[in-house]
Amino acid sequence: MHRVVVLALEGVYPFELSIPVRIFGTAEDDRGKPLYEVLTCSLDGGPVRTSADFSVSVEHSAQLLATADTLVIPPFACGPGEDGERDWLPQPLADALALLRPGTRIVSICTASYVLAAAGLLDGRRATTHWNEAPHFQRMFPAIEVDPGVLFIDEGDVLTAAGVAAGIDLCMHLIRRDHGTRAANHVARRCVVPPWREGGQAQFIERPVPEPSDAGTAATRAWALGELHRPLTLAELAAHARMSVRTFTRRFRDEVGLTPGQWLVQQRVDHARRLLETTDLSVDRIAGEAGFGTAASLRQHMTASIGVSPSAYRSTFRTAA
Repeated sequence: MHRVVVLALEGVYPFELSIPVRIFGTAEDDRGKPLYEVLTCSLDGGPVRTSADFSVSVEHSAQLLATADTLVIPPFACGPGEDGERDWLPQPLADALALLRPGTRIVSICTASYVLAAAGLLDGRRATTHWNEAPHFQRMFPAIEVDPGVLFIDEGDVLTAAGVAAGIDLCMHLIRRDHGTRAANHVARRCVVPPWREGGQAQFIERPVPEPSDAGTAATRAWALGELHRPLTLAELAAHARMSVRTFTRRFRDEVGLTPGQWLVQQRVDHARRLLETTDLSVDRIAGEAGFGTAASLRQHMTASIGVSPSAYRSTFRTAA
């Protein structure tokens, strides 16, 4: 069974600490067998002070990291180092990370991305963190390509989530990646969370609130989901929303965090993934149903979005299902 180890550090945020055990711990196969084993440890195996007015007791020390298939580090209150900057990688933590086996999947939630950055695990990669910390994060770690507008980033063996509840989104993504949409949807229903949130954290960054009289784009998005099988132009979307193209584009980005074109591609890819998992339709037929037109176009967009071809995706997730 895949073992997820959660590392609780001093000053850990309780909500984020609970996310992995709740999400991964709910995942089951069709026979009701757990898909993950979730264990929590501290550096020394002792109680951990949280950022709230209580501490938590754990049963394992950092030696548990040597058995992890996936390591999750929730955010924590980090104290200043000798130079006044926060010390994100004190020696005991560095020693603990050295226990990880090669190939262990490493996940950070919110500002725990600083730990991965300080350890050099994100150099030359894309990463995210809480949007409010992104400018500072980028200044501290210029070798990292920081994207403050997304909920999470999957770099294969290293994944970073944005603030707070984005940890849920990332854990849901990993279940979907490991076991397919069906398993992820089951967890979403059990935990009463969305299986996939549209847009990124750009939609949560402080910005002027639209006037109450302004029309939104939600109805047009819902309509577009039923029209994915055919081309949809920006002008057609704006006309459905009864807005000018300029106003529609601005309102859409404010509400979703993506351009209409980016959102449409995301929805088409997700629809294609569902069809690949749940039907025996040919890749050409699925390309048409998802609005990509040709198998070559579907292959290009799926590879760019999730890193695998339609055939490879179907082989993986039909087998998992």
